[in-house]
Amino acid sequence: MSDCLKVLVTGAAGQIAYSLLYMVAKGNVFGNKSISLVMLDIPAMMEVLNGVVMELKDCAFPLLTDITATSDVAVAFKGIDCAMLVGAMPRKAGMERKDLLNANVKIFKEQGEALDKYAKKSVKVVVVGNPANTNALMCRKFAPSIPKENFSALTRLDQNRAVAQIADRLGVRNTDVSNCVIWGNHSNTQYPDVRNASVVVNGNPVKAPEAVKDDAWLKGDFLTTVQKRGAAVIAARKLSSAMSAAKATGDHMHDWFAGTAEGKWVSMAVCSDGSYGIPEGLMYSFPVTIDSNRNWKIVQGLTIDDFSREKMDLTMKELMEEQQMAEEVCK
Repeated sequence: MSDCLKVLVTGAAGQIAYSLLYMVAKGNVFGNKSISLVMLDIPAMMEVLNGVVMELKDCAFPLLTDITATSDVAVAFKGIDCAMLVGAMPRKAGMERKDLLNANVKIFKEQGEALDKYAKKSVKVVVVGNPANTNALMCRKFAPSIPKENFSALTRLDQNRAVAQIADRLGVRNTDVSNCVIWGNHSNTQYPDVRNASVVVNGNPVKAPEAVKDDAWLKGDFLTTVQKRGAAVIAARKLSSAMSAAKATGDHMHDWFAGTAEGKWVSMAVCSDGSYGIPEGLMYSFPVTIDSNRNWKIVQGLTIDDFSREKMDLTMKELMEEQQMAEEVCK
C-alpha cells in the first residue's frame, strides 16, 4: 500500500516505547496513514514484547495493518520508512551521560549498519537512546548509503520542557508559546534559548523575554531547570523520563512527516552544515523548518549575543569530545 508506512521502534518492550507505540498506532504521529509496525528488542525481552503485541491487538486500532515483533535486526530494518531508535542502556541515578557512551555507541554502530543494508534509502531516523546526539552521529557514520540529512537526534523533549516552563511562568497555555530553541547537545550543557520565542498574551503575540520580564530567571533558574529536568525526573521516579520522551518523539516525527507551520520552527539535532559557527558534520540541535517534502532547513539569521555564543560553544565542545570518544570505541 502506497499510503502505508513501515515504522520501526527499537527498545519496544521498554517504558518509552510503551507510550510511543500507542501514539503511532492510533494516528497521533503520522496522521491518517496505515501503519505496518515493527518492534525490535533483545532476545531476553521477547516474552514481555509478546505481551505488548497482545495489547496492541486488543486496542483494535483502525490504522494498524500488521505487527512484527523480533530480536533480529535483519527482519526489523527491512524496507522501513521510519526508525525510532529508542532502545539503549538507560541512565540510572548518579550516572553521567558519558558513562553510557561505551555500551550504547556499539549498539548504534550495529543499527547504522543494519539501516545501510536493509532499510529504504529514504528512511527517516530519530535517535532517542542516550547520548542521543553522538549515537545518531555514529549511526549515520555506519550507514553511508543513506543521506546524512535523514538522521536526527531527539531534542524536542528539551524544547517541550522549555515551552512548559515559560507557559507555567506566564500562566498561559503551552500552545501559546512558540519558537523556543534548543541549541547543542541533549545533555545538561544544552542551551535553551527563548530570545526569539513568541508568547500569546491577552490575544497578542509578544517576545518571550518581554512577556517574562525577568532576565535573571531566563539566564538562571529557567536554564538549569530545563537542562537538569531529566535528572530531576530520575530522582523523583527512580526511572528515566518515559511518557514525556515518548510524546516528544512523536512530536518530532509528526513534524518531520507533516512539516512545520508558516513562521514556526522546531528543535532537532541534525548534521551541521556550518551554520552559527558549528563544525560541519556535528550532530547539533538547531531550530529548523520542515517543508511538505520532509526536508528540514536550519533557520538562518538569528542574532547570537555573547551570552548565547558562550553557551552554544560550551555544548559544542562537549559534543566534539563525545564524538572523539565514540570514534575511539568504534575503531
